[in-house]
Amino acid sequence: MLKVHSRCDLSCDHCYVYQHADQTWRDRPVRMPPATVRAAARRIAEHAREHEVPVVHVVLHGGEPLLLGAAGLREVLAELRAAITPWTTLDLRMQTNGVLLDEELCRLLVDYDVRVGVSFDGDRAANDRHRVFAHGGSSHDHVRRALALLRRPEHRASYAGILCTIDVRNDPDRVYEALVAESPPRVDLLLPHATWDHPPERPGPGSTPYADWLGRLHRRWVDDGRPVSIRLFEALRPGGGGTEAFGLAPADVLVIEADGSWEQVDSLKTTYHGAAGTGFDVFDHSVDEAARHPGVAVRQDGVDGLCATCRACPVVDRCGGGLYAHRWRTGSGFDNPSVYCADLLRLIDSVDAYPQPAHPAPTQWADSPVDEVLDDLATGHGSPPTLALLAATQLSITRALLAACRDRVGPTAAWELLVHLDQAAPEAVRVVLEHPFVRPWLVHRLDSSPRSGVRAAVDPLPALAVAAALRAGVAAVVTVPVRGGAITVPTLGSLTLPDSAESVEVTVLPGGFRIRDGSTEQTVLLDPIAPPPPGWRPTRDVSVPGGRLLVEDGDPYRDCYGQPVAPRLEPSAARALGRTLAEAWRIAHRDVPAHAAALDGGLRVVVPLAPDPVRPLRSATARHAFGAVAVTPDPDPETMAVLLVHEWQHAKLGAVLDLYDLVAPGQGTLIRVPWRPDPRPPEGVLQGVYAHLAVTQVWRSRAATDGGDASAHAARFLAWTRDGVDALLASRSLTAAGERFVGQMRHALEETGVGSG
Repeated sequence: MLKVHSRCDLSCDHCYVYQHADQTWRDRPVRMPPATVRAAARRIAEHAREHEVPVVHVVLHGGEPLLLGAAGLREVLAELRAAITPWTTLDLRMQTNGVLLDEELCRLLVDYDVRVGVSFDGDRAANDRHRVFAHGGSSHDHVRRALALLRRPEHRASYAGILCTIDVRNDPDRVYEALVAESPPRVDLLLPHATWDHPPERPGPGSTPYADWLGRLHRRWVDDGRPVSIRLFEALRPGGGGTEAFGLAPADVLVIEADGSWEQVDSLKTTYHGAAGTGFDVFDHSVDEAARHPGVAVRQDGVDGLCATCRACPVVDRCGGGLYAHRWRTGSGFDNPSVYCADLLRLIDSVDAYPQPAHPAPTQWADSPVDEVLDDLATGHGSPPTLALLAATQLSITRALLAACRDRVGPTAAWELLVHLDQAAPEAVRVVLEHPFVRPWLVHRLDSSPRSGVRAAVDPLPALAVAAALRAGVAAVVTVPVRGGAITVPTLGSLTLPDSAESVEVTVLPGGFRIRDGSTEQTVLLDPIAPPPPGWRPTRDVSVPGGRLLVEDGDPYRDCYGQPVAPRLEPSAARALGRTLAEAWRIAHRDVPAHAAALDGGLRVVVPLAPDPVRPLRSATARHAFGAVAVTPDPDPETMAVLLVHEWQHAKLGAVLDLYDLVAPGQGTLIRVPWRPDPRPPEGVLQGVYAHLAVTQVWRSRAATDGGDASAHAARFLAWTRDGVDALLASRSLTAAGERFVGQMRHALEETGVGSG
């Protein structure tokens, strides 16, 4: 958590930062200086690199982070992306009160793939009980305007959800209705911060008013078909995965204050002055040093770190002792149950006692974009709108990487041309940036540094600018670096050069381009009918029912599959592969039309793999190359259809995992599955069952007409899928969203008859 701005434009009287025991904010700089941002980003990247952390979650916080303004926020985001993404996947989030959010900021957040949580307490009366300006004015309309902006289709990818601090004096039904009306992907309901020294208000005669209030909201939520994800209720279910406030998962949050100080989780500010401090800072101390602080280390001990009362409690695995800060009492410190202990126990009983549908229909979740997407994909295929959403989010990641590359090299003529084309011919730029191997090129470029030992990749921006200009028919002159004696023009082809120049001047002409290397000139006309000029190797394509499919055997960054790719195919071999792919596509439409529609909606490139006598039939996907699959050029279209459907499942799920956490972080669990001799990590099992679900559906369709071997294949893949799903659900390694997704896959098997005996 990065405290990028330490002041706020609201004056909420329940805020733990300004209104509770800790007052260290008074001595902090108003905003995090650029040098501190750089040091923080460097420390995070260092930790990810040394420990091979697969994903890092960074939350921009405050105060109010939007007080940075668009320019200041862009600087922070660019620094984080540039420093961290070469080493790990960066999941960027922001928590805001929403008051300052506007269209410019929304575009910026989408461009940098930042998911935004908005603090909002419900209806006007509930929200304005606490969330007001210093002059006492209402913030309600401002926040609702921000939420409306995030709901727009062009901004929705950045809408993470709503954070609501409850007050039992508010009407739970009105609060619930106000939250659901904003169509949030998720709602976080928070208990107001309190300790044994300063217990929560308990108006009314009951002894557990917070459990009673939340219980009423829970019943309404269940009765309505759970129209939105509410994390508190999902976390309290058996195997719900837990949160910081519930469950026994180890603490995984560190805070970097505006002055660069490392701090523990900042809810501790409600306990006593200086409670969150560690004495460390990002300039002189690593993440590991901060994580070894006793206050952090004790929260890694699970049930052993709890007081005796909690350890003896029958629901300790569900409640986890409650939020750490809520256990504080002067004299005994944190060695106490939560000040909300009685409420938590009663709430768990209430949640358990109220029946919930085992498998809510996907239509019941239509107001929740996250669950709508996951439910749609859990059918095994996914609808065209969902595929379009996945493609759009992958494009936003590529754009963020492109911006990071630009930030690394500074402004260039190629960048200015791309910016111009993005405004004048956005479709041409989109087609180029959607090419699956642009992102691997950008990642490789960002990975390249003398310190990393990774061979430097040439700057991709000039080649991308040339490709976009050619597609747009815009005249331009660009200096393009040479790699391996050739220049690559993504989506169009590559040109082998006669000598070993480091760069060449490329002039974009009507219908082609001219290169100049010193005194040597060559003109390349992009005529699909005429023989290609010397050295020019055009990217070949094939007509399939869904449109045009590229056969990519020339782009150097296609070599990202962890196994050898084929060199450029001979013309006869390329034509044969094209015929096989076209027929395989038609077979997919025959066997599994819904899966074929998913292929139509996103698969744009096939990469031939090199032949291997030991494993003649192989296929692969790469996480950074959405829109492409790699296959051995098998001549049988029936087999090829299965390979395409199978690998496209992996590609879709990879895109989903870029958006949502389905596997709980830090899992060391290994799961035995029937299709592999070695135990697999949860994400590997999830990938396997999702691919096998589709393959099962292919073979069941064929068995309905052919019987014989198709029935045996269908039975085998069905057993694998069902056993893998059950093993995942039993492993308790999934998040609440992951459990729902896998549960819906199981439900899809049963609903379609795939799971019947």
